[in-house]
Amino acid sequence: MGIGHVLGVLGGALLAHAAYATVQYHAVLKITEEEFSRPPMDVMMQLLLGLALCMWAGLAVPAKFLSVLPHSEENSIGEVITHGCK
Repeated sequence: MGIGHVLGVLGGALLAHAAYATVQYHAVLKITEEEFSRPPMDVMMQLLLGLALCMWAGLAVPAKFLSVLPHSEENSIGEVITHGCK
């Protein structure tokens, strides 16, 4: 498991925690009968950091991209169609 995977899991955990914190904050506002305008600043920072980490992981984790051209050597489906299935 590389650093990209770790950052992705950490980013996902931050996003999940920010969602949970927002729901909890909304519940407290219901009890105190205050109006919900936006999440607290610490939750906003968690959202931005989690988004940045997930985006970094999304760019760092993917493996080698395969060609989509039908006559490409890298495309195994193209080889099956060209050479026939035996």
